[in-house]
Amino acid sequence: MRIFLIGLPGCGKSTLGKEVAQLMSRTYVDLDEEIVRGEGHSVAQIFQQEGEANFRKIEKKYLSYWCEHQDDFIMATGGGTPCFLSNMELINHSGKSIFLDAPVNVIANRMMNTELARRPLFAGQHVTTIAGRIEDMRQQRFPFYERAHITLSGDPINAGEIVKAIQALEG
Repeated sequence: MRIFLIGLPGCGKSTLGKEVAQLMSRTYVDLDEEIVRGEGHSVAQIFQQEGEANFRKIEKKYLSYWCEHQDDFIMATGGGTPCFLSNMELINHSGKSIFLDAPVNVIANRMMNTELARRPLFAGQHVTTIAGRIEDMRQQRFPFYERAHITLSGDPINAGEIVKAIQALEG
């Protein structure tokens, strides 16, 4: 089964996705890493050089490839992936989606402890503006995220909870 982890940047998709894939002996896919490998540029460079609209087209190409050509994986999508170019419909048609709904303050604290330059929508921002930006982003993206098959909320969300949710979906 194809499992797509969705949610805001910093909610834990990549970290938890790796753990879940290892626990379940499944292929782990980080959509952003696939884009970097295929395009030869970082996500931040693509955003800067080609703009967000072109990045979203590139992102759709890689998401579509995985949905059409691969089975049984755990994918950490980009935070915006479900919100553009009918990607949420593609995700839900191709597999099962799990929304990792971490609290905004938890995400903001994580962001302060990571290299913001790697996160193109937060690069160059002062840490005090991050929580407000994340809350705005959450409100804009929530209509897409809430279409997930399963929502896991709270802090912390752990890999064991995700494994149980996947097992219930496969039930």
